Amino acid sequence: MIIKDLFQDDINRKINGVVKVDQDAEDVIAQELDEYVITRDLKKHFITFFNNYDDAFREPTSDIGVWISGFFGSGKSHFLKMLSYLLANKEVKGISTVERFRKKFEDDPATFMKIDSATKGQTDTILFNIDIEGSSKKDSQTAVLKVFSTMFYNYLGYYGDSLKLVKLEQFIDKKGKTDEFRRVFMEKNGIPWLENRSSYTFYEDSIVETLQEVLGMSEKAARHWFDGKEDEENSIALLVSEMKKYVDSKPDDFRLVFMADEVGQYIGGDTSLLLNLQSLVEKIGSECGGKIWVICTGQEAIDEVIKARQDEFSRIQARFKTRLSLTSASADEVIQKRILKKKPDATIELEKLYDAKSSELRNLFSFADATKDIKGYTGPEDFSRNYPFVSYQFIILQKVFAEIRKHGNSGKHLSGGERSMLSGFQEAVQKIQDKDEYTLAPFYLFYDTVHTFLDSSIRRVIERCQRAADNGDGIEQQDVSVLKLLYLIRYIDDIPANLENIVILMADSIQLDKIAARKSVETSLDRLFSQNYIGKANGVYNFLTDEEQDIQRDIYQNTQVDTAEIVERIGRMIFEDIYTAKKHRYSQNSDYNFPFDRMVDRTNIGSINGNMKVRVLTVATPKEEKEQVRFMGLKDEVDIVLDNTNYYEYLENAMKVDKYAKRRNIKQLPNSVQSIIQNHREKASEYEKLAKEELEKAIVNAKVYVNGEPIKIKTESAKVMFNQALDNLVVNVYNKLGYITKNINADEEIISVLNGDYLVSSMSGMEDNREAADEMESYIKMQSSRNLPTSMADIQSRYQAAPYGWREIDIAYVTAMLIREQKVTIKYSGEVIRTNNPKLVDMLRKKSETGKTKIAERKSIDEQNKRIVKDILGEYFDVMDIPEDEDRLVLFIIEKFENQLAHYETLNKRYENHDYPDRQYVQRAIDVINRILSQSKDNIALIDKIIKEEDRLFDSKENMENVEEFFKNQVDVFDKAVELEISLKNDESYLRKDKEAIEALNQIRKIVIGKAKQSSIYREIPKLNGLIKIVEESHNKLLDSKRADAREIIRECMAEVHQLIDEGDDLKPYLTEADNTFKAEREKLENIQELLTLEGLMTNMNGYKSEIVTKIKHAKASRVKTIPSGVKEVTPAIPKKFIKNIQRDEIFPTGELRDQADIDKYLENVRDYLMTMMKDSDGINLK
Repeated sequence: MIIKDLFQDDINRKINGVVKVDQDAEDVIAQELDEYVITRDLKKHFITFFNNYDDAFREPTSDIGVWISGFFGSGKSHFLKMLSYLLANKEVKGISTVERFRKKFEDDPATFMKIDSATKGQTDTILFNIDIEGSSKKDSQTAVLKVFSTMFYNYLGYYGDSLKLVKLEQFIDKKGKTDEFRRVFMEKNGIPWLENRSSYTFYEDSIVETLQEVLGMSEKAARHWFDGKEDEENSIALLVSEMKKYVDSKPDDFRLVFMADEVGQYIGGDTSLLLNLQSLVEKIGSECGGKIWVICTGQEAIDEVIKARQDEFSRIQARFKTRLSLTSASADEVIQKRILKKKPDATIELEKLYDAKSSELRNLFSFADATKDIKGYTGPEDFSRNYPFVSYQFIILQKVFAEIRKHGNSGKHLSGGERSMLSGFQEAVQKIQDKDEYTLAPFYLFYDTVHTFLDSSIRRVIERCQRAADNGDGIEQQDVSVLKLLYLIRYIDDIPANLENIVILMADSIQLDKIAARKSVETSLDRLFSQNYIGKANGVYNFLTDEEQDIQRDIYQNTQVDTAEIVERIGRMIFEDIYTAKKHRYSQNSDYNFPFDRMVDRTNIGSINGNMKVRVLTVATPKEEKEQVRFMGLKDEVDIVLDNTNYYEYLENAMKVDKYAKRRNIKQLPNSVQSIIQNHREKASEYEKLAKEELEKAIVNAKVYVNGEPIKIKTESAKVMFNQALDNLVVNVYNKLGYITKNINADEEIISVLNGDYLVSSMSGMEDNREAADEMESYIKMQSSRNLPTSMADIQSRYQAAPYGWREIDIAYVTAMLIREQKVTIKYSGEVIRTNNPKLVDMLRKKSETGKTKIAERKSIDEQNKRIVKDILGEYFDVMDIPEDEDRLVLFIIEKFENQLAHYETLNKRYENHDYPDRQYVQRAIDVINRILSQSKDNIALIDKIIKEEDRLFDSKENMENVEEFFKNQVDVFDKAVELEISLKNDESYLRKDKEAIEALNQIRKIVIGKAKQSSIYREIPKLNGLIKIVEESHNKLLDSKRADAREIIRECMAEVHQLIDEGDDLKPYLTEADNTFKAEREKLENIQELLTLEGLMTNMNGYKSEIVTKIKHAKASRVKTIPSGVKEVTPAIPKKFIKNIQRDEIFPTGELRDQADIDKYLENVRDYLMTMMKDSDGINLK
């Protein structure tokens, strides 16, 4: 059998390798439709689309957007075109598209029914490549709108590229004058309107005449049309409105579908175009009720397009609810059906051939170290389906195409999907079409498919090798084929290019003698290697385009390193390797470490804090800018203009090698390539060392400018160069640094200053840091004179900065000097801080506190006022030793008044729950002292307040004399009298019989209750002891008498109960209960101190006695007597009536009744008591 006779379709027929959406030749369309292969993957997409599309016929929808995605070559355009034919049900050569697809869905009749149903009505499709149609409009934010507008109006028969002309043609059409207009235009110009309307501006006069003749317009009106600006009036709302009018004029089942190819590529990274598309699709969806659909293709999925934008584009996802993602995974299926489909007889013969040669084939396709999916035939069906190709070739070729595109050749134009593979397999099989059925397609045959797409540097190697073979210059024809093969698999990691695998890939016959082939291929490899066409490492061969030159070109020409990256690397080399200090230790005083900002050209190295700056200018800085350094005189800056050495070139080359090496997966490369790259990396290390050496030379020989002034530094050390340059900068920047003559190292030294120790050891004006203190004092005075608030943070910031540069602890020390000398005042939260405050040092130093600490010039107390206050204090507090120093005087005042205030507040608390005399004087005294202490935060205000409050101070002192005496000597007897008066409230009626006692009680009340009206209360209080004695003695006598009465009543009650119960009586429990109760009450009465309470106890005892007696009598009456047998029952005597005897004084206790309510209450109590006694008795006998 001859290979070309095996196939069902002519292997030499024309097949379009790349589908274009604008191809519309009927023969081409028919071939496309008939040969279109619906793979399993594509079938899923057809089902998804037609499910959603068909549903919209039954229920209007706004989800009319479809996004078809897939990488280059995945068949997006082909799928889009097939959809357009299907939806329009285009008739090609007398057969409708849907009918042509019937066979393709034989195994899925349900889906075909969906397709058939969805295409019953009229559907018009507008298929276009937006990248082509919109190329001239892409600079506009509404470019998508313009393309859709153009395509819509073109579809309607108007000239869509000009909205102005569209409006005219629409107007003519509405008038029914279109044919007449075209005829008249033809008569006047001799050319047809449709072919020349794009140049309508050149036919103004004839168009005006035609409009006059056809529409009866005036010349003025016709010419006015030319001046109109309809092109500027286009909008999404206007276009969608026109679309809606159009589809509304059609039957209900009419559909219009816009099918835009390459939308993803067209939009690219343009945000405005994305928004324009979203708005248009959204408007069509909301307005047209599913009658207009928009289908777009893009290499990225819609989600990926949006992901590159901001969140505000999330709505576009909703516009494209139907998303179809195509792949090239089923490319083999397409090729098998379009190219390799065999005739039935051929299939049978090939399967027989496989059965006969299966062992040879298994042996032939045994790859070494390849991935598992790289293999030969799996069985007779696989053999017949793929012959003369092998399964692995589908996998490898697709990767070859992808790698060729990836590695920067012209192959970027190569499709990686089934379209280029289709061409590749067709062209390969054509080369062996006249051979017999034992022939196989070796892999190198695919080279010719990609040859024209390759970069010339690749082609030159192959072509040079081919010429050598043709000329017999040490190369044979097979060598060229091996070289082609090695290029194809150059970047394929799945199959190592070792001898075994190369032999397999070169296999061109089922009957191949593998041993002979191995020897032949090995000989070819040796020739190629000797001629430097290929490399070899660890038994793996690789295609070379003079690898060393190739890699070197990739490194030093194709690898780009930004100038900014090089400058940044120079900066790190200088400030991390050569001069690593981040603070400059001043050589004249090692206590000073000045931070400085670092900069190379215009690149900052590390963080920037606005300190002194060191700027290094490299060769990357223009010469003009370097020359301006001297004249610009930049403040607080050292400019080091590096000498012109080769550091930049060395570092640039090193960085190129590093960047190139990182980009390559070196371990997976052949050893020859690894070796070449490793050599370059070793060179890069050398470049780094050389760059550092050259950089140090450039620094040593640099021109140095301090604040724009050139300085000469002679040294052989880059480090010394920096140090000396910074020393010079320190002298210029911090010219008041010398005011600090003593550096401080600990807080204890600051505390010592606050204590005044430094004043003892130094002469006035000769103290350490005196000049610094004077400088700070002047500044604070100036701030205070301007009423400008100043914080300690301001002081720290000012004196740490230029021109001072003082250390933070030294600034705190100098401030402490001014505080101790009483030249400044420190306030925190509005309160004046004294030198003895333990937190004062923190307020001067800690960042968390300095901002809250205010400092101002101190205002001293007037000397006369100071003397007046001292006199007041001496008299008020009765003291002689009063401090002269202002600070100690103020502390003395505060301490004395705070102690006095605490004493008065203690007295004031004693008035709580007590009605002691003259509390108002205590409160007034507290108020006076509080008013004085309220000014304790300001020394002057405090002194002024004492003077102002002098009279009130002494008035309160005089008023408090009696109060102080009262609480010292009289409060106890006063409390005792109050307690007595309260305790006798209920017994007062009993005391009335004793006139002396009641008189004494009234005198007590007059003193302790009526004191507010007595001016001589403090003279009356001593009388309380005698009055208390009189009252207590009288009351005690009454208590003794009442207790005796109570004891007698208890005795009588007990006797009466005992009389009712005989010895041995079974009612003894009643007796025990009564004895216990009376005994308890008798014990209680001994401790009762109120007559009224004793009276109540007596009443209760009588009441209890009556109750217990009643219970006993009832118990006796209820006994049942047992009558012995033979004894005649005696009728019991009728019991006597039970009458209770009650003493009248039990019912009517003594007491005082003041009003009607008291009377009512008294009588109610009597009634309740009598009713209680009446229970369980026949009557009451009052005694």
